[in-house]
Amino acid sequence: MSIQKTTILGFDPGIADTGFGIIEKIGNKIKFVDTGSIQTSKEKDFCDRLEEIYEAVDKIIKKHKPDIVGVEKLFFAKNVKTAMDVAQARGVIMLGIKKNKIKPLEFTPMQIKQAVAASGAANKKQVGLMVKTILNLNAVPKPDDAADALAVAITSSFYNKKLVS
Repeated sequence: MSIQKTTILGFDPGIADTGFGIIEKIGNKIKFVDTGSIQTSKEKDFCDRLEEIYEAVDKIIKKHKPDIVGVEKLFFAKNVKTAMDVAQARGVIMLGIKKNKIKPLEFTPMQIKQAVAASGAANKKQVGLMVKTILNLNAVPKPDDAADALAVAITSSFYNKKLVS
């Protein structure tokens, strides 16, 4: 019996920075593959920024051919304009995933924190340190969006559709 390898991609949506993280799951071990941030300039037209995010998402998916893609849900924002901008960025990410014929998994920030740091109240630093530990990295991935995207990928690696209705 051969052990299945699963490539998992996670996204942490943002308009200025969209984090992405790729891991592989082989059996019940997970391994770091790649991470980074899709950065757009506030000097550019908003629609051009959305297009840039969409094209980068499409390129990442085509390059890594993930079996699973997870995306953080927009949960709460004090600044309504920022929340709307992030929601639109999240929309083009979801479109990029859909256009590549993948059904995304969606997780709230609390679900991600619980899966990675065993506490829904974990802060960004704690999540980053756990990502570093789980993936056996030398340092916490930078920028924060990249570490958060890896946390989404790790959370996605735990997902079992047999346990979810």
